[in-house]
Amino acid sequence: MPAPVLLVVAHGSRDPRHAATVHALTARVRSLRPGLRVETGFLEFNAPSVPRILERLNAEAAGSTSGATEVVALPLLLTRAFHAKTDIPSVLREARSRLPRLRIRQAGVLGPSPLLLTALEQRLYEAGLTAADKRSTGLVLASAGSTDPEAIAVIAEIARELRHTGWCAVRPAFASASSSAGFPPTGDAVRALRAEGVGRVAVAPYVVAPGRLPDRIVAGAAEARADVLSEVLGASPALARLLLRRYDEALTARTLLLSA
Repeated sequence: MPAPVLLVVAHGSRDPRHAATVHALTARVRSLRPGLRVETGFLEFNAPSVPRILERLNAEAAGSTSGATEVVALPLLLTRAFHAKTDIPSVLREARSRLPRLRIRQAGVLGPSPLLLTALEQRLYEAGLTAADKRSTGLVLASAGSTDPEAIAVIAEIARELRHTGWCAVRPAFASASSSAGFPPTGDAVRALRAEGVGRVAVAPYVVAPGRLPDRIVAGAAEARADVLSEVLGASPALARLLLRRYDEALTARTLLLSA
């Protein structure tokens, strides 16, 4: 039997860099596991949509001898917020009700994970920092933003974990004040570190792909004159490995359920 299809579910954006980055990431996933079928679907703005991908898989299953296709839908999300709890489950429930040839399960979101911290720090090193610089550098962990308490708690915990890896100070931030609930926008976080006497400040976007909110992170870092600004996580090797880990975890969870 073929392995279940990995369907990476991205939010989508009007910014063409978003889809290009997502496709580059899924291409890296394919290169890490040749033979695994990896599809990419978007919730909005970009094609193909998640329903369209699932309809195509259902049609293929109807014309095959196997009769059914298993699909692991993996949210390309760093925290469990609105899209992971509401949007994606709704799309998948609707698909299950009308596509009888598919067996669909939703994998967990990407974060938190040590692999995300590996990807984050690799981007900072690519931006010019070294491991030795950490003890004299304050770090702004800049997320897109959320009003979901669970997501906010995860970002705060990641900032605490990073503080214990050698940075002289770490502050969480959101892309803008309008997207925040307790964290300052990026520029304010940079200025707060400066006010504490931190001489060098780096901003690390904790986002997967470029778009409107990541651009606000970039603008805030520039306006506050951050010393270092790293790229988005993008198609990093660590992030690609994490996608495969979440896929495997979803399969293991199913195996344990069936054997219980």
